[in-house]
Amino acid sequence: MCSPRSIFSEYFPMSSLWMENKPSFGETDLLCPQPRQFPMLLWLLLLLILAPGRDQSDKLTLQAPHSVFEGDEVVLRCQARGEAREIHFYRNEYQIQPNFTLKSVSRNDDKYHCSALMRGFWGWKKENSKHLTIQIQELFPPPMLISRPFSPIEGSPVTLKCETWLPPQRSDIQLRFCFFRKDEALGSGWNSSPELKLPTVWSEDAESYWCQAETVTPHIRKRSLRSQLYVQRIPVSDVNLEIQPPEGQLTEGENLLLICSVAKGTGTVTFSWHREGTVRSLGRKTQRSLSAELQILTVKESDAGRYYCAADNIHGPVLSKLVRVTLSIPVSHPVVTFSPAGTEAVVGDVLELHCEAQRGSPPILYWFYYKNVTLGSREAPFGGGASFNLTLMAEHSGNFSCGADNGLGVQHSEMVILSIIGPPSNKTFLITVGVTAGLLSILGLAATAALVHHFRTRRNSERPSITGTPSCSPREFQEPSRTSNTNPQEPPDPVQLQPVYDNVNPRDSDLVYSEIWSTQHTKENSANSPRKHREDKEPTVIYSDVKRAYPDDSAGQASIGDSDLEDAAENYENVPCILPALDH
Repeated sequence: MCSPRSIFSEYFPMSSLWMENKPSFGETDLLCPQPRQFPMLLWLLLLLILAPGRDQSDKLTLQAPHSVFEGDEVVLRCQARGEAREIHFYRNEYQIQPNFTLKSVSRNDDKYHCSALMRGFWGWKKENSKHLTIQIQELFPPPMLISRPFSPIEGSPVTLKCETWLPPQRSDIQLRFCFFRKDEALGSGWNSSPELKLPTVWSEDAESYWCQAETVTPHIRKRSLRSQLYVQRIPVSDVNLEIQPPEGQLTEGENLLLICSVAKGTGTVTFSWHREGTVRSLGRKTQRSLSAELQILTVKESDAGRYYCAADNIHGPVLSKLVRVTLSIPVSHPVVTFSPAGTEAVVGDVLELHCEAQRGSPPILYWFYYKNVTLGSREAPFGGGASFNLTLMAEHSGNFSCGADNGLGVQHSEMVILSIIGPPSNKTFLITVGVTAGLLSILGLAATAALVHHFRTRRNSERPSITGTPSCSPREFQEPSRTSNTNPQEPPDPVQLQPVYDNVNPRDSDLVYSEIWSTQHTKENSANSPRKHREDKEPTVIYSDVKRAYPDDSAGQASIGDSDLEDAAENYENVPCILPALDH
């Protein structure tokens, strides 16, 4: 028996609406159609012949692996039961090649199927396979960047690790890694080691880091998320200032070295040097170290004082203790002055010599000189000048100077000339008179030469003469007549006689006779006379001799200074000689 519902359900599954509105007739109408129903039956038969095949047919089957790893090559096969042609493969209704490689697991719900034209009773008809889903497994998870330590201390090393793993089924696959700071590759680029060691990290290295991992075959690359690296900075502490040379003892003109150091502190440290009382710093340096140096060349007096340094590594400056720098200044050339002022002084005055150096570190020792002979020394413990008192004598005419020394070298002043003037002393007067008289006697020697020769000849006939000494015989002289003193109590006036040399050679003798004085003996002095057997009227002759200071000087040293006169006075002596009274 024929049933229209079963026929329409099999060949026209989409015509339910038509079935609901079909003409009303019994089930036996198709088997026993009436003449008026033949057009309808012909039309139904035509629909059966021209109707297309169903969406999913059992005549095509898609074959694919049920589970694969990303990166695996997947081969799809479409198997047909019967003759088929124009086979095509689809993923999510988009046509693809039958052989392809799965590189991503971003979508596991992709649906695959195939289609083909298959030969049927009425010709070629398009058939589709059932949809298939392929399970794709991840070859390795996206890497994770790990830093050890997590928050490193500035200046310490850090190890970065790009952590991921392979499934046991793919353990033979080789991975390689690359690390990045921001978008800059670190190290040598791709490397088989999942770790990268950074020798030191600084505060400026606190950036975002990430890594990549990839397989060589197949080529699967994945990257990690960005991770921020936090770097700890240790503040500076225990700032110390050291000075070279040690203890800050310098001499003007030397170099001063200031060394600023910290016991702790990381990162870039800014060092600065200061002198107490000044606003601006002496110098500044920024570097990654725990110490820094500053050199001051050719220090001068204004560089003395107390110094300190500061260190800062963003947490604020830390100051060192104050260190004193003392400067020893060599003395300058001193100046010598006289008090009373002037270049002339009088014998017996007390002269104050003052010596002072305008520059120089105390204590200063001053030396005083006369004609380069040391007179004495004085010390100025607190700087300034010093004085030396000198009682002047005639021989102090000449050059005076002084010197200054504070242990850094002696400096001498220029010489100052001082002249000694004033009234002469008695001793100088006697010497001057004696020398003057002697010169006058020598001038009169020429006039009395004949008389001397006469007396000498006469005396030689009576008695022998004494060689090298003057004659004391009264017969050699003829004293001119003169009037005796009216007052017997007073000594008679002395009569000056001309000098007589008896066989005296001035070149061979050390004596030069300068004056001869003759006095008449009276009763008062006759008793004291060494020759009492002589008559009372016998005169006494006094010879004054001067010892020659320069025996080789035939001129007798006509030019004699004041200092030489005093020396000559010491060699002056009187030689008494008693002469008989001359006949008048």
